[in-house]
Amino acid sequence: MLDKVLIANRGEIALRILRACKELDIKTVAVHSKIDADLKHVKLADEAVCIGPNPSPQSYLNVPALISAMEITGAQGVHPGYGFLAENADFAEQVENSGFVFIGPTADVIRVMGDKVAAIKAMKAAGVPTVPGSDGPLSTDPKELKATALKIGYPVIIKAAAGGGGRGMRVVENEQSLINSVAITKTEAAAAFGDGTVYMEKFLQNPRHVEVQVLSDGQGHAIHLGDRDCSLQRRHQKVIEEAPAPGIPEEARQAVFESCVNACIQINYRGAGTFEFLYEDGNFYFIEMNTRVQVEHPVSEMITGVDIVKEQLLIASGHELSFKQEQIIFRGHSFECRINAEDPVTFMPQPGTINAYHAPGGNGVRVDSHIYNGYRVPPNYDSLIGKIITYGRDRDSALSRMRNALDEMVIDGIKTNIDLHADLVRDEAFKKGGVNIHYLEKKLGL
Repeated sequence: MLDKVLIANRGEIALRILRACKELDIKTVAVHSKIDADLKHVKLADEAVCIGPNPSPQSYLNVPALISAMEITGAQGVHPGYGFLAENADFAEQVENSGFVFIGPTADVIRVMGDKVAAIKAMKAAGVPTVPGSDGPLSTDPKELKATALKIGYPVIIKAAAGGGGRGMRVVENEQSLINSVAITKTEAAAAFGDGTVYMEKFLQNPRHVEVQVLSDGQGHAIHLGDRDCSLQRRHQKVIEEAPAPGIPEEARQAVFESCVNACIQINYRGAGTFEFLYEDGNFYFIEMNTRVQVEHPVSEMITGVDIVKEQLLIASGHELSFKQEQIIFRGHSFECRINAEDPVTFMPQPGTINAYHAPGGNGVRVDSHIYNGYRVPPNYDSLIGKIITYGRDRDSALSRMRNALDEMVIDGIKTNIDLHADLVRDEAFKKGGVNIHYLEKKLGL
């Protein structure tokens, strides 16, 4: 086992990682910016190191500072959590080249899956269903572009190969706007990501966002932990997630599970990962793979009983998977609501001091959060301050518990999106299950 792990993150995910380390008797090192000295996991860690000023590039994205912190404290490995450097292949490579363990996939795998064109090519080779598209970077020849779009069928979407988070995408409805749209997207991609490579896909009109959680040990073994529905989104940012995804035919579900597991083995994947799909009319279409633990991983844990972060730590320590697929039993249903420090109308971040905090409780209620009475939410980072996760024997009971939990939760002193969640879990269409990725924005009039 790893003896000491540095947690290269902050907030609720850093606390989540620390708890998993403690269960495995792994010592912890918390790194933090100056403003984050009072974070809960910093107080609970065995050691803490300030790695720089508040801006992320000078602290949580400062690779030399992180590696120096590992050297100084004698940490053997680093867990990147999500965001920041979690999917940065150069960071993973520098960690390994410095003699430490990166708790995640190899740098080569991160690079392949981080390049949307290369990822689609790899998934096609592994038998994972993909969206009809250009099968590679787009040509600069207008005739070829028009022929490709005609073959795929309008509407199409132009995407940046290095894009993510909903950026670097443009929908094209007809041939008249194609050439100009490709040129604009290339320019924007180069400016935003330093890479102007773009590709083309069929634009699905009303899909759902369904993803598959996997674990693979890099030793020829891989399993899936079922699927999640993350269709309730605003500007490509997930708001509520659930597991399992409702209303998916079992035959289609099992086929995509099998393809994801086979892909992990084929690319020699190591650690936790998520295959993200658009799902429409009974068909799955691969869009990307996240090579890290995700914000919504708890709903998969709730329906399987598997601690995903502990498995990451075990795999990084050289262990084979703790479970075989036949040992994974799926029970019940789970929801997660992301609680953000933001204005519920404008969605603008709302930093400030929390004067009063009361977490909900009761059967089947889990709260992952780093906040406490008197905690000051800084203006420098993501507005996520916690997650409410509920579990029930079926979807209705899990949703009922979520309604109760949201009604119980108190966060005073700053604005949050609790009221938005309370409205959404009472929405008739959402209660029925299976809303598409455009539903929330239409409901909000965006």
